[in-house]
Amino acid sequence: MLYIVPTPIGNLTDITIRALSILKKVNVIAGENINRTKILTKNYEISTKIISLNKYNEKNKSKKLLIKLKNGENVALVSDAGTPVINDPGKILINYCHQFEIHIVPLPGPCAAITALSASGLSTSKFCYEGFLPSKSNSRRKLLSSLKQENRTIIIYETPHRIISSIKDIVKELGCDRKIFLAKELTKKWELIRRDTSKNILLWLNNNTIKMKGEITIIISGYQIKTKSYLSKKVLKTLQILQSHLPLKTAIKVTAQLHKASKNMLYKHTTH
Repeated sequence: MLYIVPTPIGNLTDITIRALSILKKVNVIAGENINRTKILTKNYEISTKIISLNKYNEKNKSKKLLIKLKNGENVALVSDAGTPVINDPGKILINYCHQFEIHIVPLPGPCAAITALSASGLSTSKFCYEGFLPSKSNSRRKLLSSLKQENRTIIIYETPHRIISSIKDIVKELGCDRKIFLAKELTKKWELIRRDTSKNILLWLNNNTIKMKGEITIIISGYQIKTKSYLSKKVLKTLQILQSHLPLKTAIKVTAQLHKASKNMLYKHTTH
């Protein structure tokens, strides 16, 4: 079997009892960075052999792991932190398993994107995950521009050295009033979370002396159609003119279409 085993994103005690049991009993653990995985296994006295499976050797190592699986060995796939394959290697091995009908067992567990989303206070009924933003500003702005009218909550990962540049591009492409929830070093000693408008988040980052370590999760509120909360003099003048020539219902309908105003507000105005 191939077990997909999530590991803690910072706090080693966030490992599940089932995950520890599987890591102890499998024949081999496949992880991105052997030394990073050893921190976890040594802490829980797990002596299972660890081999590297990273973006540089994924194709070759996946073939070797496939041979082990076909010979009846059990393999645990882990990442440096969190749920494997989410922006991490492992897809090739998983597709081999599907191709050769090798049983895959995914375990539930830590994931920075979902952990951050749960604390954001933004809509969780519909959301999209965009992974890491492009490193170059032009490509990054192009992607953000394509998300301008995305009405689902947007989840993004970012690195410390690009966080300010990325927030600047978010302000430029999505506007200065978008709600943003920023989470860094989740579950760790220096965990920090903050929610504000994109403009204020940028100001806070520029003025903050806290060193931004580790991966950062950014949650962005989805696009919302802005409706006029008041009736301008121009709107009321249009309504007044149309009312003198048309039935009230028609006058309100036409005014609303011309000015993209709320028909309910127009009705309320005529009843006062």
